[in-house]
Amino acid sequence: MSAFPVERAFDAAIVLGAKVGADGSPSQALERRVSHAVALVRAGRVAHLLMSGGAVGHPLPEAQVMRELAVTRGMAPERISVEDRSRNTIENARLSAAIAAARGWRHLALVTDAYHLPRALYIFHRLGVPVAGFGARPPGGGGRGWWTASLREAVALPWTVLRVEAARLER
Repeated sequence: MSAFPVERAFDAAIVLGAKVGADGSPSQALERRVSHAVALVRAGRVAHLLMSGGAVGHPLPEAQVMRELAVTRGMAPERISVEDRSRNTIENARLSAAIAAARGWRHLALVTDAYHLPRALYIFHRLGVPVAGFGARPPGGGGRGWWTASLREAVALPWTVLRVEAARLER
């Protein structure tokens, strides 16, 4: 039985970027998110992947690293799109929404780490991008690093609310 029961198929999953190492290698978070998204495709839940993430802390955009990871995991390149300009989750939402609309994708999933998912869903929904969330988790629960990231997300939420509401007013 699949880990993702086929209840509803999505046109695409927007996969949020994460750190790329100084040598261009993917972080564990980036690998985890891509693996989770590829599993959704293999389970028949998602038709396409939209990798979203620009060059943050490294000249190579996160989305390009993610695309290569997905291809090495067996994804057909023509089923992968890239948004490689965003530098944060607000930009992920805005730039990915434009690509999805241009491709006619209406039923969207969002893939990120489980600790990041509540804040990411808030951002996407407040900016008018309807998505269903799928949170990736590390094997074995993630340990102290996972809890640290979860606390960082909780602390970031009030600042995120202010930034999102300001972004909504800019429209």
